[in-house]
Amino acid sequence: MEYANIDQIVMKSLRPPKWGWFLCLAVAILFLAMGIYGLIYQIANGLEGSGINHPVGWGVYITNFVFWVGIAHAGTLISAIMYLTRAPFRNSICRASEAMTVFAIITAGLFPVIHLGRIWNFYWLFPYGNQRQLWINFKSPLVWDLFAVLVYLIVSVMFFYLGLIPDLATVRDKSTGFRRQIYRVLALGFRGASYQWLHYLKGYLLIAALATPLVISVHSIVSWDFAVSSIPGWHSTIFAPYFVAGAIFSGSALVLTIMIPLRKVFAGFDRIITIDALEGMAKIILFTGMIITFSYAIEFLMAFYSGSKYEESIFWYRPFGEFKTFFWIMIICNCLLPLLFWFKKVRRNVWILFLISITTNIGMWLERFTIVVTSLAHDFIPFVWGGYQFEWVEIWISIGSFGWFFFWFLLFIKTLPSLAMTEIKEKEMPPLRNPLETEIREAVAQP
Repeated sequence: MEYANIDQIVMKSLRPPKWGWFLCLAVAILFLAMGIYGLIYQIANGLEGSGINHPVGWGVYITNFVFWVGIAHAGTLISAIMYLTRAPFRNSICRASEAMTVFAIITAGLFPVIHLGRIWNFYWLFPYGNQRQLWINFKSPLVWDLFAVLVYLIVSVMFFYLGLIPDLATVRDKSTGFRRQIYRVLALGFRGASYQWLHYLKGYLLIAALATPLVISVHSIVSWDFAVSSIPGWHSTIFAPYFVAGAIFSGSALVLTIMIPLRKVFAGFDRIITIDALEGMAKIILFTGMIITFSYAIEFLMAFYSGSKYEESIFWYRPFGEFKTFFWIMIICNCLLPLLFWFKKVRRNVWILFLISITTNIGMWLERFTIVVTSLAHDFIPFVWGGYQFEWVEIWISIGSFGWFFFWFLLFIKTLPSLAMTEIKEKEMPPLRNPLETEIREAVAQP
């Protein structure tokens, strides 16, 4: 990749969109409209339009919440942890993954409110003095969720915007008219002076270090929504590392799902988003997929080793009960298909990478659904056991969440640089050599 062409390639992606982009945007808006219609119907008619029942008080909405929070983790992983470890394949995919993180958190934050049914009372979630003379129960993990997700959103937006500043300055200098004025405001007066770079790099490193613990903490707290209960199948100390690995697993898969079409659509992106970068993400999926497989095995082992008839019952119910089809599809998608990444030819085949990335996220959604629904439907007392029936309202709202996510992502790729030009140029910059070292090498080379 030539250093001088990086700005030119990325700037081409910001040109006025063509019909293909408008078609994708129309599909995203259609999905979003389906979700909005389903939500309006639910507000007017109550939660009877969803599959939530007794005893399954959590259903598709909480499944979607955990799924989207997990998706958001890959952005922080690539942006923060890989920045601190200087992973070589990070630079070309970090910007889009950071944007994906922000949009996924915003999407995840919708579902606890939707799950309330009476969404106009959403402010009851916030801990503040109120006219009801009530105070939030800080012992509840649901309150921990609120703080964790809000902190994660704030730090992710800061990290995303801070990384954009040098590239916004580049776009500002190459734009004209009204666009130039917009980018001038967004660039915050960044001119590339040495003192600005010094402060920028220190700030970026500081926020990367701050964001790194969030990868572990946020989804650990989400897992405690389940683990601190006494429900069979939930009451487990393995949930925190298990959920974190699953979040990185699903988030990395969505990075591939997004980046592979991106490198095909925009001319020159395939020279920046290289096969080596995609292969690096495939290795992360392989590694975390093996952790997920190990966690599944440990769950079953501990259930039957514990001697608890309730634990034995739920882990027999999952593969052979009412939702067995979902369970076995989950095993195929999460445990078996990622094993193909052991083979280098598979890891470097773009189409196979794309297909496995899609099946991985299907499997991870089914995993969250299996965890949420089966334990509630099959807990301690057989008299209260129940089932779960999908309803069109929750299906449409779930489809709408994907429309919401891709609506923002499509706007992002046409308004902001979707590749981190500064970091890519830093990687491609020819190394500076000491003149004295050059003289010594030339002297040694002389006969």
